[in-house]
Amino acid sequence: MNIIKETRLGVKTYGKAIHPTKDAILVLSFGTTYEHTKKVTIDSIVQDIQHRYADTKVVLAFSSRIIVKRLRQKGINILSPEEALDQLQAEGYTRVVMVSLDIIPGIEYTYKMALLEAYKQAFTQITLSTPLLYWMGQSACRDDVKLFVEALESQFLSYSDKTAILLMAHGTNHPANAYYAVVQAKLDELTTRPVFIYSVEGWPELQDIIPKLVKLKITDIVLMPMMLVAGDHAHNDMAGEHEGSHLHLLKAAGFTVHTYMHGLGENAAIRKLFVENTVEAVKHGGEI
Repeated sequence: MNIIKETRLGVKTYGKAIHPTKDAILVLSFGTTYEHTKKVTIDSIVQDIQHRYADTKVVLAFSSRIIVKRLRQKGINILSPEEALDQLQAEGYTRVVMVSLDIIPGIEYTYKMALLEAYKQAFTQITLSTPLLYWMGQSACRDDVKLFVEALESQFLSYSDKTAILLMAHGTNHPANAYYAVVQAKLDELTTRPVFIYSVEGWPELQDIIPKLVKLKITDIVLMPMMLVAGDHAHNDMAGEHEGSHLHLLKAAGFTVHTYMHGLGENAAIRKLFVENTVEAVKHGGEI
């Protein structure tokens, strides 16, 4: 095994396509039980990818076992990634491109890399795209963070320049949590309005941001999910009616608070970035 080759960054591909091929694209999301946000975010990305590759089979799988189980209890059959890959193999597909709908290369993306390793003998070729945020403009690499911030800015336009935008990220104990600091730096560089990232399960927390708001004498705030879907975290942690929600905590601190209940997947410019990642992954393995 060529260990140097195995550890290269970016799109990962195992194997070599042997023509003729039978091709499939597997879109991998953590998932959501909120049907409306699924339709306007995850399903919309799948449709955009299917439109780009009209003659290729495109399949969706959710990596959250809890979400898959809950959906099946409602009669909605969503495959897990392993089930989807097993099914594609059984149906005779020889080349698979896995598309990550992750925001950062954290724990979920590490799991997808493990999938690639586990199934590399099941197909003549299997490829994994990069997540939304990966490259930072180093050397000749594209700047995913800049592209993301530019796409995100369209969500700010309907608010006053004096209104602070608080972007709620998921957060993780994975080292990839550092991406949020990189995004914050790029926001500071490219935007003139006050925009701050905080996370539910990582750093920085909401309590780290409040002193900054006070120092800037900000009174008006918009809470906005920096997540693919506006699901459980958005409806409960961010905008819930309970006293511990971010909405109530900020109101109790004296701020006027508004909520933006739309996931990143509703942003057409963000969806375009996922499609471009798909195109890159497809080309990495050889055009479908």
